[in-house]
Amino acid sequence: MNTFKNRYDVIVVGAGHAGCEAALAAARMGCNTLLLTIDMDKIAAMPCSPSIGGTAKGQLVKEIDALGGWMAKVSDSSAIQYRTLNTRKGPAVQSTRTQNDKNMYSRNMKHVLETAENLDLKQTMVESLIIEHDEIKGIAENTGFEYFAPCVVITTGTFLRGTVHIGASKIQAGRAGEFASTGLALSLESMGLEMGRMKTGTPPRLHADSIDFSKFNLHGSDQEIKPFSFSTTKVTTPMLPSFMGQTNPGTHTIIRNNLKYSALYGGHIKGRSARYCPSFEDKVVKFPERDSHHVILEYEGIDSKEIYASGLGNSLPLEIQYQVVRSVKGLEQAQIMRPAYAIEYDYVSPLELTPALETKKIKGLFLAGQINGTSGYEEAGAQGLWAGANAAAKLLGRPPFILDRSQAYMGVMVDDLVTRGTKEPYRMFTSRAEYRLLLREDNADLRLARIGYEYGLTEKGRLDEVSRIKEDTAKELERISRTVVKPSDETNAFLAEHNSNPIDTGVPLTQLLKRAELSYNLLKQIAPAPEPVQDRAVRQVEIEIKYEGYIRRQHNEIKKFEDLERIKIPPEFSFDAAHGLSNEIREKLNRICPTSLGQASRIDGMTPAAISVLMVAISAFRQSRSL
Repeated sequence: MNTFKNRYDVIVVGAGHAGCEAALAAARMGCNTLLLTIDMDKIAAMPCSPSIGGTAKGQLVKEIDALGGWMAKVSDSSAIQYRTLNTRKGPAVQSTRTQNDKNMYSRNMKHVLETAENLDLKQTMVESLIIEHDEIKGIAENTGFEYFAPCVVITTGTFLRGTVHIGASKIQAGRAGEFASTGLALSLESMGLEMGRMKTGTPPRLHADSIDFSKFNLHGSDQEIKPFSFSTTKVTTPMLPSFMGQTNPGTHTIIRNNLKYSALYGGHIKGRSARYCPSFEDKVVKFPERDSHHVILEYEGIDSKEIYASGLGNSLPLEIQYQVVRSVKGLEQAQIMRPAYAIEYDYVSPLELTPALETKKIKGLFLAGQINGTSGYEEAGAQGLWAGANAAAKLLGRPPFILDRSQAYMGVMVDDLVTRGTKEPYRMFTSRAEYRLLLREDNADLRLARIGYEYGLTEKGRLDEVSRIKEDTAKELERISRTVVKPSDETNAFLAEHNSNPIDTGVPLTQLLKRAELSYNLLKQIAPAPEPVQDRAVRQVEIEIKYEGYIRRQHNEIKKFEDLERIKIPPEFSFDAAHGLSNEIREKLNRICPTSLGQASRIDGMTPAAISVLMVAISAFRQSRSL
């Protein structure tokens, strides 16, 4: 029986974190999908940091999970440390971070791909794209073989004309030891897409047996492990610690004395560096008043001796890297197993994309991940799911899969990219999300499960579970709002025990729960629910009551946001016909082609007056079309 085929519904190029989520999303929606990768042993690799999540990034991972993606589940299956960040702050900025066995993560994701329905996985290097009449038709790989599909998602990470820099040494590579992709970069450039260069990097890996860990502060996993995925019930991998130390003035002197040998400061690198994740050279130069910086040592795996030396990333020659590393207390005898390096690569300006992450110039061609100017596994995974879902939606004749800024962190990220663009590696922060109190980690599935189910990304069972949590939350909120706690000796003794003021009249339970020193679990000792309430509902109840005023304010802000978003800009509307706009604003509008007045309002340099002009012009245009 001949099962060979070279025609698919969706082709995904690249099996990093973006590519895996893109392929799995398209396949879940019922599309016959092909995932192509240069090396099947490097699927979902972790070349930079052996970790998933972190501030704001954890929210993205939870959203991927809520939409049926796999990053959180695979992270749970390979995690060797869990930490919840910002626990002393409010729920809006609390985020999960896992340290992972990177080889296990890769193997487990590969298994997911290999066993997924509607998904084929093949190893090859894509050389060019097949385009006819500004529509994608397929791809050609480096042996000349062709695969065809009406939708293609490109997720090339750092591989487009990738160049690894170690001092003056330049190596053409997508990552250290792996081939760069030059043909595909030229193919994208030939389409007239605006492209640029960016730079990222990774620190050295050290041999564990050569480190004096006693000179570092030990940081273990959280005592109470909270899985990343909403569907994970048990974590079975052993937990490993990380270790925190510091550089010193001597370390910084070595850097200053050798800056001319750095690829970054020696003029070898032209790409833009990440402002929010600087190399060690950048830290020393840009923060001269600091006499120390953190160095965090993390295991790369359960059975590995490699230690990831976070904080020591640089692009210096190896002999100088040894001087830098061994100047740190506890690393005097450290052996470098893999040197630090910087990597420079091509990206496509995200202003070339629609909100569906489809290129404006080539129909059916979608881009996701670092090719769009972002940094981080989590940003890539979220874009991959977004692009894969949109490729499938386009093929199936469904509306584009688009979440707005009030619905999800990934909606904030995509809107930032396609509306404002980026000239440096884009990283997600909680501060970018205006409605972050409503876009928390703990309610990602409550926000997105129904949308995921409607697009075929999640199953009915997940939606049913979310419905039960919402029902339990509403029921308990109703009970608490009707419950009045009456004063008594026992009640006031309880309040005094927990440093809370006594009461002399009946007080609504909601008012007591608003007190910072009191929690739901404490108050249930004096006003218990008639039936047990599940933990997820308890969390929602407590946040809803404690932050009621702030939540109401954000809902009011969202209403104003939605008023502008509802005013859609017809595709055939001409911005040149809107009299009263400056040439600069008109040029930006024609470049970005916003789909709503809300998106137009977020374009850099846009003014309230220009928005008023647009509103009037759009209204007049619609009236003229209705005559």
